[in-house]
Amino acid sequence: MSEILKADICVIGAGSGGLSVVAAARALGASAVLIERDKMGGDCLNTGCVPSKALIAAAKRAHTIQHANAFGVTASELKVNFGRVHEHVQSVIDSIAPHDSVDRFESLGATVIQAHGTFIDKNTVEAGGQRIQARRFVISTGSSAAIPPIKGLDAVDYLTNENIFTLTRKPSHLIIIGGGPIGMELAQAHRRLGCEVSVVEMFDPLGKDDPELTAIALRKIAAEGINIYAQTGVEAVEKKGQGVAVTLKSKTETQVISGSHLLVAAGRKVNIDNLGLEEAGIKLDGRAIKVNRGMKTTNRRVYAIGDVAGGLQFTHMAGYHAGLVIRNALFGLPVKENRSIIPWATYTDPEISQVGMNESQAREMHGDNIKIMRATFAENDRARAERRTEGLAKMITDKKGKILGVGIVGANAGELISFFAYAMANKMKVGSFTKFIAPYPTISEIVKRLGVAFYADQVDNVWLSRLRRFNSKLP
Repeated sequence: MSEILKADICVIGAGSGGLSVVAAARALGASAVLIERDKMGGDCLNTGCVPSKALIAAAKRAHTIQHANAFGVTASELKVNFGRVHEHVQSVIDSIAPHDSVDRFESLGATVIQAHGTFIDKNTVEAGGQRIQARRFVISTGSSAAIPPIKGLDAVDYLTNENIFTLTRKPSHLIIIGGGPIGMELAQAHRRLGCEVSVVEMFDPLGKDDPELTAIALRKIAAEGINIYAQTGVEAVEKKGQGVAVTLKSKTETQVISGSHLLVAAGRKVNIDNLGLEEAGIKLDGRAIKVNRGMKTTNRRVYAIGDVAGGLQFTHMAGYHAGLVIRNALFGLPVKENRSIIPWATYTDPEISQVGMNESQAREMHGDNIKIMRATFAENDRARAERRTEGLAKMITDKKGKILGVGIVGANAGELISFFAYAMANKMKVGSFTKFIAPYPTISEIVKRLGVAFYADQVDNVWLSRLRRFNSKLP
């Protein structure tokens, strides 16, 4: 064993959150050790956000070609070269990888150890034959695909997000277990690239979002030819020829469907195995690491950020946590996680996005002391020009104009939600949306429409009526 390596900060896990902590620490002059047992960039770069969005982009082009006739444009017969699609996905990963590489972080002055890291006591981590003692540690090990206990699953070849992007030949029939964001995004992308696709969901597809919004997206997804088995469980899986047979059971029937490939997208589990948490005095909260609102674990020297800390499992959430840790660990500034300002998006087409509370959450907390404003994409001139009128923006406020939450389904919903996330993070009221001018014609005019809608029921306000009458008498 070599001599002990000392550092201001030691980070376990080189995903987006861990990399952000190390980059910021080095920029501020703090010494840093980064430990990663697998690929730099973590799940987001290699098997998550980046490849999935690259695949979705390819699928979007195929869909555009197929539906060009509506614009008076005739396209030749659609041909999808799945091998070339794979090359596109890999090229996007490769273009980003240098930013997350060992070379880059070593050039920043960080010590990078490519090995598994384990706490051996409350103050020491062991990795790659070295022991590291740091003033502060950060666990940023992320999550991986959860594999449900389905009969026969361990006897067949199946895909997860960790290997589906390695396919170079198009699946003829992709069966997906799980109708959450990952499952539905990949279902639609593969369908648009010419695959038959079936999705099996034990509960409601996209069930964590507002059902008024998801219904719009699910109608379009189903209309594109995806078989969606909602409220349906998987009883067993078995090999059938070169593919798989999946036994489904709903409330009304049991049936068997067969496919060429099986994708498991049934949730995530945090990566905490063999971290030596007990030796470090770090407790769990359910299946995740227990943290306070400042992201500290039960060991005051150790923080946990991103997926491994439970809660919202998004890349930008890990980045947000990283900022909190840097402010507290290096400067001793008080910090508190605020999940109410974190937006998220599901990149189906139409997209679904949300920040703050949805309607049911707002009613549970505030009862009838809320107002709900809606603006449809069909009312927006740019959406009409683009033939993208399937969509709805929905804002929830209290009676005084405090924004409680916003949900959007429609084209570019993931971009539009940033308006509302910014307003909520800066404690702006709904009136702020009436004070800006959006260029015409743009989808962003919907933002102002929602702001104006808040005041629509005040036309009979006695004070406004008096003001109008007074103004009418002025010369």
